[in-house]
Amino acid sequence: MMLGKVALLVLSTMSPLFASFQRNTSGPASDARASRQKESQVNADSQLLEVGKALKLRQVVPTPAEIRVISYNIRWRSGKQLSKLINLFRADAEIGNATIMGLQEVDRKKKRSGNTNTVKLIADELGLHYAWAAPPSPKSDSEEETGVAILSLFPLSDVQRIVLPYEGPDHRRRVALGATVRIGGISLRVYSVHAETRLALDKKIEQLDAVLQDLVHYPKRMPAIVLGDFNTWEADAERKTNKLFNEAGFQTPFHSEPTFSRRFLFLPIEVKLDWVWLRGLQFNTYGIDRAIEVSDHWPVWTNLKLPTEK
Repeated sequence: MMLGKVALLVLSTMSPLFASFQRNTSGPASDARASRQKESQVNADSQLLEVGKALKLRQVVPTPAEIRVISYNIRWRSGKQLSKLINLFRADAEIGNATIMGLQEVDRKKKRSGNTNTVKLIADELGLHYAWAAPPSPKSDSEEETGVAILSLFPLSDVQRIVLPYEGPDHRRRVALGATVRIGGISLRVYSVHAETRLALDKKIEQLDAVLQDLVHYPKRMPAIVLGDFNTWEADAERKTNKLFNEAGFQTPFHSEPTFSRRFLFLPIEVKLDWVWLRGLQFNTYGIDRAIEVSDHWPVWTNLKLPTEK
C-alpha cells in the first residue's frame, strides 16, 4: 500500500491541471457565427442523450421490500468481455439481478468497442429500461465520447444530461445523468456520475456539487442516490467528498475501501474512486466485488430498504 501511495505522489506531481476558458467577440458577423455555432451545438448535444427499454422487459415485483443498487465503471468493455459482464449482471452473487445500475465509461459509437451501443445491448439482454448520456466532443470531427448510463427494472422519467463544469486534458468534458425511478408508490432520484481525473480537487468537488444543484429542483423529502466514479484519488479528496455530501443530507455505507486497482511503473496502486451516496434510504448490506476483474475498477453494491409509501 505504501508503494501505491508513492506512485500516487508521482502521478500528482506529473498531472497537469486544466481550466475552462471563454473568448468573447463582438460585431454582427461574429454574433451570427456564434448563433449558428450555438444552434449546431444544441443539435449535436440532443444526440448525446438516449432513453429506451428492452424489446422484452423482465417481469418485476411491483413493490419490492428491498432493492439492489450497483455502481461500476466498466472501462468500455465490449465483445467477449461485455458478454462476460452481462452474465455477471445476470447471475453474480453480489451484483447480479440489480434493480438499478449506474455505469460509467459506456461506449456507443466508438471504434475501440466496435461501434456497439453498449447500454442498449445490456438492457436488451437483461430486460431493463435504460438511459445514456455523453459529453460533447472536443472537436466537431471527433468521434463520440464515452458516456454514463442508468439501467433499471422500473421505468425512468425526467431524464437529464448534466455536462459537468470545467475541462480536462485537450478540452475533454465529463457528464452526469439523472433520472427518476418509480417503484410502486415511491419515486427515487438517481444520478450516475463520471468526474474528471486530471483536475484540481476543488474544481472536481464543484463537478460533484453540480449534480447536487440539479437535485435541488426536486422535493427535499424525495429519496435520492448519487453514485459513480468520482475519481477521488487525491490525499484530501475523501474528506472533501464526505463534507459535500454529508452537508447535503446524504450518507454512504462505503468509506476508505479501495475500488480501483492498477499498476504504475511496476508499483501497485489501489485507491477509492467509486461511491454510492444515499438520501432518505436505509442500506441493509453492501460490498465491493473484488472477484470481478473485467475492468480496472471493482463494482460496488448495496441492498436498500425502500421507505414506506405515503
